[in-house]
Amino acid sequence: MSILELLEIKHPILLAPMAGVSTPELAAEVSNQGAFGSLGLGANTPETAKAQILKTQELTDHPFQVNFFCHQSEQLDPEIARQWIDYLRPQFEKFAAEAPTALHCIYPSFLDNDDFLNVVLETRPKAVSFHFGMPHPHQIQALKQAGIITMVSATNLLEAQAIEAAGIDIIIAQGIEAGGHRGIFNQHFDAAIKTSDLVQLITTHCDRPVIAAGGIMNGEQAKEMLNRGASAVQLGTAFVQCKSSSANAAYRKALFSQSITQISASLSGRPARGLIGTWHTQIDTPNRPATPQYPYTYDLAKQLMSIASAQHDFSYGAFWAGSNVAQIRELEAADLVNQLVLEIKTN
Repeated sequence: MSILELLEIKHPILLAPMAGVSTPELAAEVSNQGAFGSLGLGANTPETAKAQILKTQELTDHPFQVNFFCHQSEQLDPEIARQWIDYLRPQFEKFAAEAPTALHCIYPSFLDNDDFLNVVLETRPKAVSFHFGMPHPHQIQALKQAGIITMVSATNLLEAQAIEAAGIDIIIAQGIEAGGHRGIFNQHFDAAIKTSDLVQLITTHCDRPVIAAGGIMNGEQAKEMLNRGASAVQLGTAFVQCKSSSANAAYRKALFSQSITQISASLSGRPARGLIGTWHTQIDTPNRPATPQYPYTYDLAKQLMSIASAQHDFSYGAFWAGSNVAQIRELEAADLVNQLVLEIKTN
């Protein structure tokens, strides 16, 4: 069965599930054009995740995916947290603000309990994808029994082989060019393989369908990935600028005015690629202390971002973007899907 038949879509194009940016409206617009919409629900509670899924189902009767984080939840190391807060204290003081005294776990993991699983089983989206690792075996089995397609991001061959061995239906090959968080299972090791090479590597050694993700901004790049063995492509950065995304004005402006991205763990505690900002130019110094565990680091960053933006300094923003952001185009979701389809056919 082809991936088009498996996902019940017309075009081999997927919207990347971007937590904090994706919306039911954006997901529905992509799905309504015959591509595969998505909801990034990693930053949601079970209640808000359910509400977003139901809203999307009101806006489209076409299939879409939902996405959750499968990070290993860790206890916060108080000494590492203290050192990190002290290190960032001068940044808070720039805005005449006090640095926080405690950090909180703002993003739960799908692995922590079955609350998110139960939402998925109740609402029955076509597919569910996972980042930072895989669900527990009993969770995978429950999704399979419900007829829900499973997908997991892989950043190297061994992750892909583990995904296949676990019985996951589709492997998402996330290359180093991808914007946002790296899907690495072990945040202390990143093979840093570019998307085209990763696609070839995984398709050579694994039998599951592979979706190419990372650095894809147009149909020509998409066609290259399909020619290298990918069954479909997934784009995120290209869709952030759509009016139906929840990106703020500063984020949208930065996408069209900046072209250099860098990977940093200073914002969230896990490596993620975004547009160059204060985190990269002032905080990622050679003597930077270790960051607290994810997502405690993100709690601190979001507090600093909020304080800075309130004083019209948007350089601390988490403006996630892929390495080919300079090729971004101002198109609404439906038009972008149609343009990609046209370019894939003509290239």
